[in-house]
Amino acid sequence: MRDVAFWVLAVVAVAGGVAVFRVGSMARATFALLGSLVAVGLALLLLGLEYLGYVIILMMVMEMLVMAVFMVMYMMNPAGLMPMRMTHNARWAASVAGAVFVLLATGTFLLPEPVRHGRPPADPTRALGLAIMGPKMLVMMIIGVAILATMVSSVVLSVNRRHPGRGC
Repeated sequence: MRDVAFWVLAVVAVAGGVAVFRVGSMARATFALLGSLVAVGLALLLLGLEYLGYVIILMMVMEMLVMAVFMVMYMMNPAGLMPMRMTHNARWAASVAGAVFVLLATGTFLLPEPVRHGRPPADPTRALGLAIMGPKMLVMMIIGVAILATMVSSVVLSVNRRHPGRGC
């Protein structure tokens, strides 16, 4: 059952990725990308990678929602629902993508599988956090608050404060 669920999520992730470039608006592309990345996060949960799965789902949901809000605020095309082309220089992009795919696929068949050295840590989530952040955790937490303050400030500054009847 888990195998079937994994392959269904894999198909959903790929279909969402393809939809990003096939839909005609930024709003639809944003939500197609969101669906694709949530499917990837759920697939990671099925593989037993709980921390990475939850992080991908939470980060991508918040990122795509923030992107949608900024897109509505700042684009010439409010809400991004008017048709537009989502690809540029399609032939060159397809050539590069095909070459990279062939290179990576060849590497997976020619390179030997890695050999595990040692045993997994008792708490893999803590070990991953230390490996990624190390002693920089406090700095990253402060940067996160600064980014949030920047987003809130830009929303406040973009709001039109003139209301009818107030004489402003």
